[in-house]
Amino acid sequence: MRLVHLSLTNFRNFARLDVDVPQGAVLLLGANAQGKTSLLEAVYFLATFTSFHTGSDRQLINFLAAREPLAVARIVADFSRSDATPAKKTHHIEVRIIQEANGLNHESRVRKEVLLDGVKSKAAECVGFFNAVLFLPQSLRVIEGSPEERRRYLNLALSQVIPRYSQVLADYQQALVQRNALLKQINERQGDPAELSFWDGVLATAGAQIIHARIQAIQELENLASGIHQRLTRSGEVLRLTYQPAFDPLPQPMRQFTLPLESPVDRMGISVEKIQQGFVERLLALRGEEIARGQTTIGPHRDDLQFLSNGIDLEVYGSRGQARTTMLSMKLAEVAWMKEKTGQWPVLLLDEVLAELDQFRREDLLAHLVESEQILMTTTDLEMFSPEFIQKATLWQIQAGRVSEVSNGK
Repeated sequence: MRLVHLSLTNFRNFARLDVDVPQGAVLLLGANAQGKTSLLEAVYFLATFTSFHTGSDRQLINFLAAREPLAVARIVADFSRSDATPAKKTHHIEVRIIQEANGLNHESRVRKEVLLDGVKSKAAECVGFFNAVLFLPQSLRVIEGSPEERRRYLNLALSQVIPRYSQVLADYQQALVQRNALLKQINERQGDPAELSFWDGVLATAGAQIIHARIQAIQELENLASGIHQRLTRSGEVLRLTYQPAFDPLPQPMRQFTLPLESPVDRMGISVEKIQQGFVERLLALRGEEIARGQTTIGPHRDDLQFLSNGIDLEVYGSRGQARTTMLSMKLAEVAWMKEKTGQWPVLLLDEVLAELDQFRREDLLAHLVESEQILMTTTDLEMFSPEFIQKATLWQIQAGRVSEVSNGK
C-alpha cells in the first residue's frame, strides 16, 4: 500500500496543502509547531477516522476557518494497493469535517463525512481500506498510562485488519450503556430484572467477538514483537505480552484466582461460541453484585494488557528507554502483522522516533526501517540520521503549514 497524493484544506495549521508523496522514506524537517505532526495526524485519520491528539473533531479545523459559521476541513488522498486491478490502480478517499450552525442557541455542531472512491460511506465501513501505523512520543502512554490507553491501542490496530471490528465495538458500547442504565434502575426498584437476560445476550455476543480478536492479536503481535525487540536490545531483553481479560474465558483451577506472571496462558484454542457462553454464565452469577453496584463489572471494557521485559512489569518498574524501545518494537510488529493479515504494507508514520535512543539503537532501528514500503518521519535534527539513510530518503521542509522539498544531493 502506498500513499500517492495528499491534499489538506483547513486542517490544523494547514490552510492548503497539495503534494505528491514518493515511495520509500520521507523525512519531514522543521522546528516545533510548524505542522510536521499534523501531517502525520492527517494521514493516520484516513486509516482510523479518529485523532490521536483530541477527542473532538472540532479541534482539527483550522482555527482561522473555524471562526466562520460554516467551516470545512478536508483530508483528501489517492493511494494504491498491491491488489490493484488494471481498471482500478488507485483509490480515492476524502474526509470532510464540517462545522455548521444547528439552529439552537446559535451554537454550532460538527459532523464528519467520508467518501471512498466518490461514494459517501459510513466511517466504520471504510476503516481498514487504507492502513497506517503511527508512533508518537505520546505512544509511551500505552505502556505507562491507564488500561484505557492500552485498550484503545488494541482497538485501533484491530479495527484496521478485522472487518466490522469497529462496528462490533460500537454495538458492545451501546449494549453496555443500556445494561448499566437498567442495573441502576433495578437498584432503585424502578426496573425489571427480567430484562437483564436480553442485554446479557447482546453484551456477550459482541463482547465474545472482541475478546476472541484480542486473544489472537496479542499472541500474534507478541510473536513478531519479541524478535524485533531482541534485535533492538541486541539480545539484552526478552519481551512478553500478557493479556488480562476482565472476563477470562479460560477456566481457573480450583482455589487459584490468578496465574503467576511467569506462567504463560494459552487461550488461542477457545472459540467465540465458548467465550460467549461463559460470558453469559458469568454475568448471571454476578447479577446480584452488579445490581448493587449499578454497573457491569466484567467484560472487554475493563481488559488490560501487560508488557514484561525480562519478567519485569514495564508499567511499574520500566525505565523511559525500555518503554520507548518496547513501543517501537510493537509498532514495527504492527507493520508486519498488518501485512500478514491484509496482504498490504501499511504506511508507517514516525514522530521524532530517534529521540531518546542511544547511537546503537538508532542504527539498529534505521536498519530495520529499510524493509518498509513507505515511511513518513518527522525530525528537528537531521544529524540523528545516518548519511546513508538520508541519501536514500526524500527531504521535506515544513514551515508554517507549508511544504517544500530539500535537496539531499541525490
